[in-house]
This record gives sequence, structure tokens and C-alpha cells, in this order.
Amino acid sequence: MAEREQPRQPTHRAYSVIRREGQDDYWLNIGLVFPHKDGGGFNLILQAFPLDGKIVVREIAEEGAGEAAAPPSGRQGPPRGGQGARRR
Repeated sequence: MAEREQPRQPTHRAYSVIRREGQDDYWLNIGLVFPHKDGGGFNLILQAFPLDGKIVVREIAEEGAGEAAAPPSGRQGPPRGGQGARRR
């Protein structure tokens, strides 16, 4: 097997999808995914753990490389207010 160069950038983002009554779900970016050098696996680097145990992994869009990729269309951005995605 030919040796592949390890990507220096993550290829996917990890999200926790937070359900909100009467609003669109909130996709909270909780980490990044880096493929292994041999292409046989991934390293998942998390900054937080989802309360429900479910992690959604989405490919990072090429547009605006190096910037935060938007979650799938039809999803709402972060809630307004000073506490991020905290439920009330």
C-alpha cells in the first residue's frame, strides 16, 4: 500500500444536535475529525461530550477553508443571549 501524506487539516466536524421546543434544532460544534495517515481510521478530538451520547459527524465544506463549516442547511445558528446553547 502506498504511503499517504497525513492531512494537516481536519476533514469532518463533530456536532451534538440539541432539540429545542418550538425552534429548529441547534447544531453545537463539539469537535474535529482527522483521518489516519494510512486511511484506515480517524482521530476524533472532542471539546465536549453530548448529554444524549449521540455525535453527528459531517464533512467540512471546501468553501472558506479554515473557517467554521456551517451545519446542514435548514438548521438554525447559535441561540442568542450570553449562555450559548444552554437550555432553560
